[in-house]
Formats: sequence, C-alpha cells, structure tokens
Amino acid sequence: MKKSVVSFLFAFFYFSSASAQSNFIIQERLKVFIDCHSGCDMNYIRTEINIVDFLLDRLAADVHILITDENTGSGGDKYQLIFFGQNRFAHIRDTIYFDNDANNTDFEERELLLKYLKLGLAPFIAKTRTAKDISIQMKSDKPAGEIKTDSAGSKQKDPWNYWVFKANVNGNLSAEESIKYSSLNAGFSASRVTEALKTGFELSGSKDKSQYEYEDDSGDLHKDILRNDSYNFSNYLVKSINDHWSWGYQVELSRSTYSNIKQRSQLSLGIEYNIYPYKQVNTKYFTISYLLDLRRNNYFDTTLYDKTKETLAGHGIKSTFTYKQKWGEIEFGVEYHNYLHNWKYFNLKADCELDIRITGGLSFFISTSAQLIRDQLNLPKEEASPQEVLTRRRQLATGYELRAHFGISYRFGSKLNNFVNPRFSR
Repeated sequence: MKKSVVSFLFAFFYFSSASAQSNFIIQERLKVFIDCHSGCDMNYIRTEINIVDFLLDRLAADVHILITDENTGSGGDKYQLIFFGQNRFAHIRDTIYFDNDANNTDFEERELLLKYLKLGLAPFIAKTRTAKDISIQMKSDKPAGEIKTDSAGSKQKDPWNYWVFKANVNGNLSAEESIKYSSLNAGFSASRVTEALKTGFELSGSKDKSQYEYEDDSGDLHKDILRNDSYNFSNYLVKSINDHWSWGYQVELSRSTYSNIKQRSQLSLGIEYNIYPYKQVNTKYFTISYLLDLRRNNYFDTTLYDKTKETLAGHGIKSTFTYKQKWGEIEFGVEYHNYLHNWKYFNLKADCELDIRITGGLSFFISTSAQLIRDQLNLPKEEASPQEVLTRRRQLATGYELRAHFGISYRFGSKLNNFVNPRFSR
C-alpha cells in the first residue's frame, strides 16, 4: 500500500514538473498572428520586432491582432488595432486607435503603425521572460515646461476650419506603330468633415484620344481617330442627426461623350439609417438609405426613345453591410433604382466580398458583383461603329453585367514566420 502511495506521489510530481516546464517554454516567446486589412509591411514589422514569434496559424497564436483603418476628413486614416488574447492570455483584450496624417509618407505611416503595435504588445510581453529584453521610454524631447496639455473636453483650433483641398493633374501616353493613345485628367476638390457635418465640392475633367492605322483587304491604309471627354462638378452635404440617422443632398453637373450626355443636371436627396452606431465603423457597418433624384438630360445624339432632352425623376434604396472579425471579413451591398414615370426602367446591383479563415491555414475568398440593367435611356439611336465596339469608346447596350473572383488556399508546414529574406524579391 505504501509502495503504491509513493509511486502515485512520484508520478504526480513528475507530471506536474513536466507541465510547469512546458508552460515555462511557452512563456519564452510570445506567439503573434497579425491580421492586417490595411496593407501592412510585414517584412518591416518582423525585422523591427524580433522578440516574438510571428505565426501563420491564428489559432496557435497567443495574440491575434486585427488591424483596420478608415479614411478621415483630412484625407488621412484612423487606424484601429484590436489585440485579442488567446489560450493563456484569453482574459486580455485591448483596442488602440491612432491617426495617420494625410501627408505622411509610406515610411512614416509604417513607423507609426510599428509604434502602436509595440505599445499594444507590451502588456502581453510583460508576462513573458522576454520582458527583460525591452525598454520603454516615457520622456518627451521637449522640456517639461514646453509640453502643453489640453484639459479634458477642450477643442483644438484649426486655422483651416477643417477644410481640406486637393488638386491633381495626370496624363498617359502610349504608342505603337499602328496605335497611339493619349489622355489628360485633372481634378480639384474641397471638403470639410466633422462628426456633425460632411460637405464638399468636386470638379474633374478628362480628355482621351485614340488613333488607329490599318490596311483593308485591298491594301488601302485607313486612319481612325476617336476622342472622348468628360466633365463633372458636384456639391454634397451630409448632416448627422444622431448616432444612427443622417440625411444629405448632392447637386451634380456633368457631361460625357462616352455616355451620350451633352449636359446633365441632377439633384439627389436622401436619408440613411445605420443599425450600428457610426463610431463602430472599423468593425461593423450596416446602413440602409433611401434617395430621391431629379435629373435633366441633354443628349448629343437622338436616343433609342427619340429624345434629344428629357427630365427624369427617380428613387432608389441602398444597403451596405461590412463586418470585420478575427475569422475574416464580410462585405455585402445591394442597390436598386428606377424611374418614376415607368417602373420597368430600373437598375439592380449587388456585390459581395468574403475573406474567411475556415480553420488553421485553410482560407476561402470570393468577390462577386452582378448588375441587372434596364435603364439605359441615354443610348444613341445610331449603331456604334466596329471601331467603337472593339475599343469600347462608346457605351453599349447591355442587359446585365457579371464579375467574379474566387479561390481557396491552404497552408501547412512550419507555423513560424520570423525570417525576412528579400533577395531577388522572391
């Protein structure tokens, strides 16, 4: 009897010691899985943070970091970093936000992201033996007397009153022996975004020219020159009502030779409801909006319905759903619009994007869009030339449009992913 008790105690202490040793080894290096939806420079992150193990299997990681970003009114980005503790760190979860300035270079943006990654990882690393390898500096480069702090709730004054202006000009040239192409695009915009109000103006224009030279069956040389131009001006305003409701309008003036629009004037009014509070946009977003619109069209050529100008009233409904979590991301949108004078002239569009990690290294993605088109009232009566059809220099009649991109991937083997080797960019 005594011998069995001794054997039992020996086995108990042996396995307890083995378990403790196993836990000790686990604590040597933190295992991290980075789930980035913002184009992170993973080579840079692995190089600058080398006291953790970066895994390619999210389920085996001690910390799952979900990184998302949304555009801000200044043209920059508001990043959200969610640190999900897993396994022995399951009781820890934290969220960090930071703003990336619109004028920051890619180098400065990745430096900023790295800084907040380190801050978020610090509480986890502090519970491992590698904590001895890190140092934290909480000292400003400025003397203490020069560091200014605002009282809670105080508002900083902006000399531009939150207005942001952008101007751009770009062109494109290409030439072969028988084909020449040139394009010129320019734009200007001004916008002001606060939590209470979003407003702005946009002006853009483009000119395209294509030249083709070819020989017919008799050997005669032909030269075709196709030109397209478009201009657009719009003014919009969106007013916040509360955490879920908002309303807005848009005024637009446009011209497009591609779409047979000599001049279009349009006014749109709408209201939107977000099922989730707008502040949760980085993680989940589910809106339903209803819009009324009135447009006046003048056409270059007589349309299929013998119109050279017409006034059209319409309405539509649109819904957008986005959900980002550790297991992946879902985006779905559906939009419907019809003209009020005849409901058979409508447009129905739906698109869906899924990026799902099924388990371990197995993931599935799909991106699809489908559009049912029954509202091409602007198409000219005259048939398009073969050159216009082949070069898509004129809008063509169609009843639908479909697109799809999908696939599945599976990774197995080593779970560690710490090494950086950029040789030959492979």
